[in-house]
Amino acid sequence: MESPKIKYTVTDRFLHYVTIDTQSDPNSPTCPSTEKQKNLGRILVQELLDMGIADAEMDENGYVYGTLLANTAKAVPTICFCSHMDTSPDCSGENVKPIIHRNYNGGNILFSKDSSLALNPNDHPALKDQIGNDIITADGTTLLGADNKAGVAEIMDAIHQLIQNPSIKHGEIKILFTPDEEIGRGVDKVNLKKVNAKFAYTIDGETVGHIEDETFSADAVIITIHGVSTHPGFAKNKMESAVKIASEIIAALPKDKLSPETTEGRAGFIHPTGITGSIEKCAIQVIIRDFNTKQLAVYENELKNIVDQVLAHYPNSTYEFEVIEQYRNMKEVLLLHPEIVSYAVEAIERAGMKPHSGGIRGGTDGSRLSFMGLPCPNIFAGEHAFHSKLEWVSIQDMQKAVDTIVNLAAIWEEKTL
Repeated sequence: MESPKIKYTVTDRFLHYVTIDTQSDPNSPTCPSTEKQKNLGRILVQELLDMGIADAEMDENGYVYGTLLANTAKAVPTICFCSHMDTSPDCSGENVKPIIHRNYNGGNILFSKDSSLALNPNDHPALKDQIGNDIITADGTTLLGADNKAGVAEIMDAIHQLIQNPSIKHGEIKILFTPDEEIGRGVDKVNLKKVNAKFAYTIDGETVGHIEDETFSADAVIITIHGVSTHPGFAKNKMESAVKIASEIIAALPKDKLSPETTEGRAGFIHPTGITGSIEKCAIQVIIRDFNTKQLAVYENELKNIVDQVLAHYPNSTYEFEVIEQYRNMKEVLLLHPEIVSYAVEAIERAGMKPHSGGIRGGTDGSRLSFMGLPCPNIFAGEHAFHSKLEWVSIQDMQKAVDTIVNLAAIWEEKTL
């Protein structure tokens, strides 16, 4: 089936959604971490209801759910399309002013509110594939919010297109919009019974045509040092500063390997992300990453050996070494269901793109959903330079994402006997 000849609504939706501040807050204990995320959730629910999605709702935790009923007699597996509503706390998302740069000519894109900023194709080579397209940026004072309001708008438009084109046969489709993905809590309180799907796709990737079916496996490690604190004027041969011990541990980490700044491809790393505390007690926060889940334990053992070696010089100090599982490589689950990725590849081809499948040096909501019983790769949304004032997306790429989602719905129906 070719992509239908449709009048896209994705751009108008996107331009509206990005003006709503949905920045999440890692320091907040609530879910959602910021109440303002619900402002977008309420708009999405109303738009879904207006489309005819009768069960559209937002729960108390800010998750938006909805169901597009099947229009075929076939017993098609229920699939879910998912995107997150929040934007990164790394850059302001308040008072976003989106600007459309029509018919991009290949040069620098300037920002009206900050003359020091420029999108340079040499620094952002993906722009070289956008000649003639229409690029959307913010005005230079905020991020844009394409991560992941592009994905939200694309799912909303795809659902709209499926409703408007009943000749496109599809099974039951679940809609899920989540809060707090940017702070690692996007599926903490998701109601999978309400989703009730067999397979899913997050729409939260970068370059058109890409599908990510592999992620890092990830652990967090918290090393808590208990030192010996005394008055500094009388500390000789008594004080054992937890701050200095923590500093020595970090200084002892490998400098030419096993760090984000020295690795690429499939190489994993040990990455200290913060130190908090005082002379008496100090904690080191570390993240451990690798595509091979078994390798995490190897890195953690190496890290623990470093801690032991340092603490050997501080006989009166002790430490605790806590490992916290964060997420696992979705590939381990997706290999059991190869049709999920193969159908996405076909959907991308039908939309006129060359598909690229592979891994991402990070994680997605799909990583956790896959191990929660909902196998879930990640499909492109077209977002670039996210978490920064240089963030951009093209209108044409968002439309291709809509086509891909619509094609996926049709392919699942076609492949069902």
